[in-house]
Amino acid sequence: MDVVITLWLLVAALAVLAGLLAFALVRARRAHTRALEERGWLLERERATAARSAVDAERARIAHDLHDIVSHNVSVMVIQTGAARQVLATSPGDAEAALLAVEAAGRDTMAELRHLLGLLAPKASGEDDEPLSPQPTLSRLSELIDRIAFAGLPVEVRVSGDPRPLPTGLDVTAYRIIQEALTNALKHGDGVKAEVTVRYAPHALRVEILNTGPSFLTGGRPPAPGGDGRGLLGLKQRVAVYGGDLDARRRLGGGFRVRAKLPLERP
Repeated sequence: MDVVITLWLLVAALAVLAGLLAFALVRARRAHTRALEERGWLLERERATAARSAVDAERARIAHDLHDIVSHNVSVMVIQTGAARQVLATSPGDAEAALLAVEAAGRDTMAELRHLLGLLAPKASGEDDEPLSPQPTLSRLSELIDRIAFAGLPVEVRVSGDPRPLPTGLDVTAYRIIQEALTNALKHGDGVKAEVTVRYAPHALRVEILNTGPSFLTGGRPPAPGGDGRGLLGLKQRVAVYGGDLDARRRLGGGFRVRAKLPLERP
């Protein structure tokens, strides 16, 4: 009799244990399902946040490009128009050359703006009426130097190291640094000269732009180098994207210096 009771108690205990195990398994499965749902929600939220960040970054890049394009080319056009007006009566040939430079700068501006607007609002068919012009890179540096020199600022260019293909975004950024610095030198310098140095180091691209200008030491009052500073601020943000650094400051002897280092290997 005692044996039978013991067996019944054992069976009951096993049944209770099985029920507890089944209950625990169900709870574990529900918890796992909730965890997967939460993880999926978090991943979706992270993807949405990353997408918004990418859109914001692209808008900022396009805003910087628009500033660079308009600021540089309009400055050149204004200077050349003024030069043409001064020599229109006495030297028609020089006036014509200045107006041709204005026309070229205007065409370049429209081509680059069309490129950016094409990025912002492409056709629904995905096709363009005409190919978009490429973004300016260091391969087009000579064209920029010619425009600046023709506008009245002689520029000396030095390239050291072994020139080699660069990542597109970094190449465009290097061009924009030189463009912004020379545009500011053209507007605010003394027009004597500017120097551009591009150095291809093993692990970095270094760019330096020097220009002459009035100094406190000579009794002059140096003007603000970059207007409201938006151009240089935008350049610092662009350089920071590539893990680089940019330094812009007045030179003790007069003028301004812009120096940038762009790592060729992402940090």
